[in-house]
Amino acid sequence: MRLGIVGRDMRTLFFLLALVSPVSASQFPKGAVASVNPLATQAGVNAMKAGGNAVDAAIATALTLGVVDGHNSGIGGGCFILIHAPDGSITCIDGREMGPAKAHRDMYLINGKLDDEASKTGALAPGVPGALAAYDLALKKHGKLKLADLLRPAADIAEKGFAIDEVYDRKLEAVAAKIRKFPASAAILLKPDGSPWKKGDTLVQKDLALTYRAVAEHGIEWFYKGEFAKKTAEWMAANGGIMTTEDIANYVAKEREPLRTKYRGYDIIGMPPPSSGGLHVAQILGLIEPFPVKHLKLASRTHLLAEAMKLAFADRAHWLGDPDFAKVPRGLISSSYLDSLRTKISLDTVTTVPSHGTPEKPHDDIFGKHTTHLCTANAEGYWVALNQTINTTFGSKVIIPGTGVIMNNEMDDFSVQPGVPNAFKLIGAEANAVAAGKRPLSSMSPTIVLKDGKPLISVGAAGGPTIITQTTLALIAIIDDGMGATDALKQPRLHHQWNPDQLRVEESLGGEVLDSLKATGHQLDVLKQFGACQCITLDPKTGHLEPAHDPRLPGGASGL
Repeated sequence: MRLGIVGRDMRTLFFLLALVSPVSASQFPKGAVASVNPLATQAGVNAMKAGGNAVDAAIATALTLGVVDGHNSGIGGGCFILIHAPDGSITCIDGREMGPAKAHRDMYLINGKLDDEASKTGALAPGVPGALAAYDLALKKHGKLKLADLLRPAADIAEKGFAIDEVYDRKLEAVAAKIRKFPASAAILLKPDGSPWKKGDTLVQKDLALTYRAVAEHGIEWFYKGEFAKKTAEWMAANGGIMTTEDIANYVAKEREPLRTKYRGYDIIGMPPPSSGGLHVAQILGLIEPFPVKHLKLASRTHLLAEAMKLAFADRAHWLGDPDFAKVPRGLISSSYLDSLRTKISLDTVTTVPSHGTPEKPHDDIFGKHTTHLCTANAEGYWVALNQTINTTFGSKVIIPGTGVIMNNEMDDFSVQPGVPNAFKLIGAEANAVAAGKRPLSSMSPTIVLKDGKPLISVGAAGGPTIITQTTLALIAIIDDGMGATDALKQPRLHHQWNPDQLRVEESLGGEVLDSLKATGHQLDVLKQFGACQCITLDPKTGHLEPAHDPRLPGGASGL
């Protein structure tokens, strides 16, 4: 049995909500913010106080997280943004990183041998960052404030510094040895003697403050076509990287068609590929829908969910990739295919899943390569779900000198060699092989749920592939069990990703349930706790708005 918090990749997740109509007797009648850091949550609230809507608040929170939660996310990474507008339209923005033009399938083979560290650390690890372009697009379509209005308060925090919390302390300690390899990173993230800053120390990031202020003054062109791009390309060329000024200048945040499915009469709105999250949340929910989930004993329910997760992740490993490059079948969530998969589930014993399934017309009925342009909306009544990440802790460990920007290591989210596990032990096939201009597969799962056309839930999670299963579990707790956001996030977690064939569970499930799962045939990996989920729910009867951050980690939930 292994105890501890899973924290190798805590992708930053937060949600923001502004009510569709005025609500009385609510703690937060105008809007709410939930994030993994109180300073970032307050930045979102401040944006709404300044006249912004929930989209403005989302971007303010995201930019601030890039300062105070930089081990998870920042403008050196990417994001997915899901926006529900007052008129019912959905804007789905793909700000996922892209492979540089010189990237290719075998770029991590050195003398015929895979260098599995090169995709995780150093100059070959980053993809072209897309977060800032996605923020800018979201604000231009739906925001009331300017990007500069949201950058400057975050820049002030970077310049003045903030107190390191226990999570930042733990993350920094874990990767300090790798950070020492990069002088610009060590100069900011480590003390002069080379030791990591500790809880309670003040972390000052003057270069990042200058970068934020330069973007505020000159726009995102300074980042993508100006000084940042130049400095990044120069560092890459001097350190064995392949990213160029042209790669950065050519980045485009894409609008995609949102993924729409149903579960027990609720409309589930998720991200399409290159997110695997939206599709596989829907697939797991579709597999379990005929079962009386609410009335099953906890051990039987846990077993059922584990078996459904396993089937979904087997499909993920084979079929999922960037739809601009790979044929990702829509049939993975068709009722006929789910019916056939469901026959492989037994409530009495573990079923072996040797490989993926095959839906009808797998190469013809596919997710489209095109992007869609959805209508804008007025300033009030937005729901926003936003996931952002630099991948593993402190990404590539590289800070571009003079910019303060921590670069992602999202190239490891490709199948660096098909069939070879990545940092999260996920296996991918040719659909997710490395290619120039391609976006790596992601587990990020920002999700908005509607009932009778009205938003009621915004939910998602952080923590690598467990993002998908955490999001699913929260939805089940709310929809099947009738819980609010706070109670839903307290429930014990489980995760099965097919490979390795192991069921990860929290010890809070209890000894009796764990013994039952072992007797059923599950190989258990028991942890004290894992993941990080954020959620907002709305009670349609009372109009009460309930934001909640994951009780397993520090965070902030507030509003006005």
